[in-house]
Amino acid sequence: QVQLVESGGGLVQAGGPLRLSCEASGRTPGSDAVGWVRQGPGKERGVVAAISRGGSVTDFQDTAKGLFTISRDSAKNTVFLQMNSLKPADSAVYYCAAAKVPWSPSVVRRQTTYGYWGQGTQVTVSS
Repeated sequence: QVQLVESGGGLVQAGGPLRLSCEASGRTPGSDAVGWVRQGPGKERGVVAAISRGGSVTDFQDTAKGLFTISRDSAKNTVFLQMNSLKPADSAVYYCAAAKVPWSPSVVRRQTTYGYWGQGTQVTVSS
């Protein structure tokens, strides 16, 4: 009923920036949290950042704090992930995901929390 579409991925040199976008269409889930989840080669999926419905609360992986920024434009039904100082270890497929749950850092950090998923966008960081 709701479709999430990621865009903005591509090839970037280490240290460079990249901005990902997630646009929602169809019936809104009225989610309490939207997260960015990444799946690197041979690695487990993990939530890199999350934002509350109103955009007033955010959470990040410790390694992303100060480097990544998540923001939301509710009027455009779009969530952004601004990534700076990218490293090859950041190479992954990045998924936008939404959840209808009360906000809690421990909950939004868990990828199993999310019930709505986009198809993902590939980010490749070269040395």
